[in-house]
Amino acid sequence: MKVKMIHGLKIERREEPGLPARILLKVLAVILSFLFSAILFAISGIDPWYAYTLIFVRSFTYSGLAEITTKLIPILLCTVGLIVAFKAGIWNIGAEGQLLLGAVGATWIALFVDVYDPLRLPLALLVGMIFGASWALIPIILKVRLNVNEIVSTLMMNYVASGIVDYLVYGPWKGAREWGFPYTDKFPDTVWLPLIPGTRIHWPTLIFGVFSSIMVYMLFSKTVLGFEMKVCGQGRKIADYLGMPYGSRLMIAMVISGGLVGLAGVGEVCGVHRRLRYASSISSGYGYTAIIGAWLSGLNPLGSIPSAFLLAFLLTGRDIIQVSLGLPFATSNIFNGCILLSMLVVEALGRYRVRWGRWTI
Repeated sequence: MKVKMIHGLKIERREEPGLPARILLKVLAVILSFLFSAILFAISGIDPWYAYTLIFVRSFTYSGLAEITTKLIPILLCTVGLIVAFKAGIWNIGAEGQLLLGAVGATWIALFVDVYDPLRLPLALLVGMIFGASWALIPIILKVRLNVNEIVSTLMMNYVASGIVDYLVYGPWKGAREWGFPYTDKFPDTVWLPLIPGTRIHWPTLIFGVFSSIMVYMLFSKTVLGFEMKVCGQGRKIADYLGMPYGSRLMIAMVISGGLVGLAGVGEVCGVHRRLRYASSISSGYGYTAIIGAWLSGLNPLGSIPSAFLLAFLLTGRDIIQVSLGLPFATSNIFNGCILLSMLVVEALGRYRVRWGRWTI
């Protein structure tokens, strides 16, 4: 057991916790995040009990649950996509950009490609996934061929993707009937994703999101390809020693990751907005939120469903308190930050035991 001494403190590594302990740690992280948020509410002059009551009461109505589910769809697809990359050892921070490129691909098919109408929606879904996967391939090729750090490249490509979307909607793709607003023309109804009546829930992508979480779980637990991707994620030297194709396995992982995230972008433009809008309107930070979702799930694809639901609930709660309590957007965005901070603290305490004199944590 490793012991580190820091000014009288002893930090000892714990044994790897079992599944029940890991679940308990995740629950503890969520509870801590609510406590931290309550403190910030109080500092803002708002009764935390009233704020949380408002969130829970309005969220768990029919319209509230419908809105949670609408937000769950892109978060779930992005979370599952990121889990694929993370389990392959790829720090994909570029889900936001891959989502936007998926939206661009679907818009191109919807408005500018002459195709038989019954094929337009399936083609938009396919091309959106291809655009997302292609955008994800660029940083992994740079990593494999030139050893470029994928954290930096995927993050920077988010800004490039955002610039591409804004250029298109302010420039060549700007709608002729939008009276100056940065939107494209509305999509023809042949490319609209069907909705559950009375909601904005585009159910085909919801089904695909749940299905993808199951398939990714099977990929990594039951197939040779998934095993090879996990091994190659440990490093090129290990992959070479075991005779595994390092570059191709990482590329396959990133194609799957980017394709799933790109599908989330298709869902937003074909199911929710039914047109391409400026970048921050298409995605409410779903790609970044999914990073939290992936780690909250413990990189378990099946765990991505409850973690995506929790994050969608928090985003809906953010909107509720922003409108009802008049909080600025930045203040109402505290939830995600509190969850991430709580997860880091709880994960550290789950892995290490801290001793200071007679006190042990």
